[in-house]
Amino acid sequence: MNYPVIRGAAYALIHAPNLLLAQGSTQTMERAKHPDSEYLSKLPQHLRSFEAAVNYAPNQAYIGNLLPDELNNIAKPWYDNPIEGSTQGKFGEIMDETLFYALIKISDSFDLVMLEQSFTEELKARLASHPLFAHQASLLKDGDDLADIEKRIREHGAQELHMDGKLVGCIKRAHDWDVNLNSHTMLENLVVKASGVLALKNLIAKNGISADEIEYIIECSEEACGDVNQRGGGNFAKSIGEVCACTNATGSDLRGFCAAPAHALVQAAALVQAGIYKNVAVVAGGATAKLGMNGKDHVAKGMPALEDMLGGFAVLIGENDGVNPIIRTDVVGRHNIGRGAAPQAVIEALVTDPLDKVGMKITDIDKYSVEMQNPEITVPAGAGDVPTANYKMIAALGVKRGDIERQQLADFVKEHGMPGFAPTQGHIPSGAPFIGHARDLMLAGNMQRVMIIGKGSLFLGRMTNLFDGVSFVIEANTGKVSATAGDTDAVKKVVAEAMRQVAQSLLEEE
Repeated sequence: MNYPVIRGAAYALIHAPNLLLAQGSTQTMERAKHPDSEYLSKLPQHLRSFEAAVNYAPNQAYIGNLLPDELNNIAKPWYDNPIEGSTQGKFGEIMDETLFYALIKISDSFDLVMLEQSFTEELKARLASHPLFAHQASLLKDGDDLADIEKRIREHGAQELHMDGKLVGCIKRAHDWDVNLNSHTMLENLVVKASGVLALKNLIAKNGISADEIEYIIECSEEACGDVNQRGGGNFAKSIGEVCACTNATGSDLRGFCAAPAHALVQAAALVQAGIYKNVAVVAGGATAKLGMNGKDHVAKGMPALEDMLGGFAVLIGENDGVNPIIRTDVVGRHNIGRGAAPQAVIEALVTDPLDKVGMKITDIDKYSVEMQNPEITVPAGAGDVPTANYKMIAALGVKRGDIERQQLADFVKEHGMPGFAPTQGHIPSGAPFIGHARDLMLAGNMQRVMIIGKGSLFLGRMTNLFDGVSFVIEANTGKVSATAGDTDAVKKVVAEAMRQVAQSLLEEE
C-alpha cells in the first residue's frame, strides 16, 4: 500500500496576557457575575512577562527546542526553574502579544480592526523585521485616531485592545444586530485566523515548502465563523490560506472538539492516498476563551497564570516520497457510536483494536501521543496529570492482554509515554504536538512507530452524551514506494496496447 507521508509540522505560541484578562471565558463570566471579585483584582499580579513565557521549558518543547522527555531532567515546578529559551524554534516560534496584534490586523479582510496611529507605526517597524511578514507590513495602513477608537467602543460596543495598561485599538462588530458577527465573536475568530496564519507560515518556511504546492487546507480548531443564517458556515481554512498565499488551495473547516485534529489528519491522509490532492495542510488556530481557564486555581495557589499562551499548529500531508514518515491508514482507531464511554472501552477502541487488525502489540508502538496537556496547569486545578493517566490506562490494558507484565507497568509509562508540554487550548494538545518531534526522530532513525490519539467530549455541545476519539499510527518510511495510480494506469495502457497488437497479428495470420 502506498501510504501518505508527513512532509512537515509547525507549531506556534502567542503570549497573550491582555487577551487573557479581557477575553478568557473564566474572566468574562466572573466580571459578569462578580465584577469586584478578589480573583479579578489579584489576577494581574499573576501574569507572566514575555521573557518568562519564552524561558518556560514546556513552551520550548512545543516549538521543538527540547524533546518532551528532556523535561524529566528539569527541576519542578518548571515555572520556578526557567531555562534559556528562544523565541525561534525548530518547528515554529513564540510571538509576543504586541506583534500578534499586527497579525490580527493583516488578517482582517473587512476593516474591523482599529489600531491607534503611533502604535501602528511601532507595529510597522516590528513587522518589517519579521522574516515571514515583512512583505505584509504595508497592510497595517496608517492607524486610527484614539478618539475614534474610544467612540467606537463607547457607542458601538467594540472590543478593547490593550497593551501595557493603555488602550491601543479595538475590534468592531461586523453587524448591528447579528450576535454571530458581534465584536466579541469577531475578535475570537480573528484570533483563530491570525494564529492559524502564524502556524501555516512557519510550516511553509521551516520545511522548504512552496505555498502553491498546497492543494487543500483543513482547519480544525474549536471556533466557528458564520452569520445568523449559518452560525458555523465557515471558512477559516480558505481565509488562512489566503493570507499565506496558498493560491492553488481550497479547503474547509472540520469540527470535533478536542478530537478534531486527529479526525482532520486521518481525512487529509485519505485525500492524499486516494489521489484527490497531492498535498493537504491541516491547520488549527488558538482559542481566546481558554486563556486563563483555570486561573482561579492558579491565583489561589500563588502560581503564575500559566494559561497565557494561544496555540497553533500546522501539518502537511503529502504523497509518499520514500523519505518522510508514513501514516498507516490501515491502523486507524475509532470510538464508534455503539462502543460506550467506559475508560477501558475507549482505550480498546483507540489503541488495541487498530493494533490487533495488523497483529501489533501495545509495546510495538515506541511512543503514544495522547492529550498532552501540561500537568503544571491541570494538577493545581484538580484535573490531574492527564497524559500520565492515559498512559497508565494503556499500560493496564497491556497487562490485561499479556503484552507486558504487571511489574513493568511503571516502566511502560516512562518508556512509551512522555510529560505533557502543550497549552490547555482544547484541540491544541490533543495528540498533534508530538508529530514534529516524531517526524524528526524517525528521519534520524531513532524511532519506528508513534500512535497519535485524539479524544473529545461531545456532551459540551449538548447534542449528545457520546464520547469521541480517533487514533492513527505514524511509521518510519522504509523507502519503498509503490506505483501510483497514474503509473499503474500507464502500465495497463501499455499492456492493453500490446495485447491488441498480438490479437491483430493473429487475425492477420489467419
